[in-house]
Amino acid sequence: MIHLKNSEEIEGIRKSCHLLADCFNHCIPLVKAGMTTREVDDLFVDFIKKHGGKPAWYRENFDGAACISINDEVIHGIPSKKRIIKDGDIVSLDVGIDLNGYISDSCHSVLVGNVPQEVRKLDEVTLECLRVGIEACKAGNRISDISNAVYEIAKKHGYGVVYDYCGHGVGLDVHEDPNIPNCPSSGPNPRIKPGMVLAIEPMINLGTADVFVEDDGWTVKTCDGKCSAHEEHTVAVFEDHTEILTDLNYKK
Repeated sequence: MIHLKNSEEIEGIRKSCHLLADCFNHCIPLVKAGMTTREVDDLFVDFIKKHGGKPAWYRENFDGAACISINDEVIHGIPSKKRIIKDGDIVSLDVGIDLNGYISDSCHSVLVGNVPQEVRKLDEVTLECLRVGIEACKAGNRISDISNAVYEIAKKHGYGVVYDYCGHGVGLDVHEDPNIPNCPSSGPNPRIKPGMVLAIEPMINLGTADVFVEDDGWTVKTCDGKCSAHEEHTVAVFEDHTEILTDLNYKK
């Protein structure tokens, strides 16, 4: 069931999202080659707890504040003291905050050092996919309008669009209805209505769209070993506009 948020709920989610934007603005510049992914996760945990929040993924029994996915890891990479970030890596940081029961969700792919040009372009296109997906997310449209917008941009560049995982509703829980595929789907296709709060998150692969889950039960990787990019924002739908709640440049 899709929960349409009232103004009080949206304000609570907005505060959580703004804290998440502040968290990214603080932590992203600190991510460097030579760090372990656990050290990166500690940056997020420390910031979130210092500002009165809780890592949202703890609700899912995930061992970290951030899903940290490197290169051919698409999503859900588990922070580790053994996993070291290297020059040339693309590192996706998927983070959520539980602030007084209100959930925010966003992801940014960080390019560390001398990243190959083809991977830089992949992330540029993934950001474009996110932009057009958000543009299509307006009252009166349908979820498929978001999906089709994302898919058309990615396929124009010959990239694989992950179909096993998708965006979703968010705000009062980590994952809510509706699902938001990044490609055409025969599943439910509800109309977008004011009060919806949605996490739109293109996951775009340099090669095949096919993925698999590692033995750890969490980490999702590309089947061909090529890189993946992941970008995500939480947005709120109103009658006359859609607000990007996790915008890193939100007006304070």
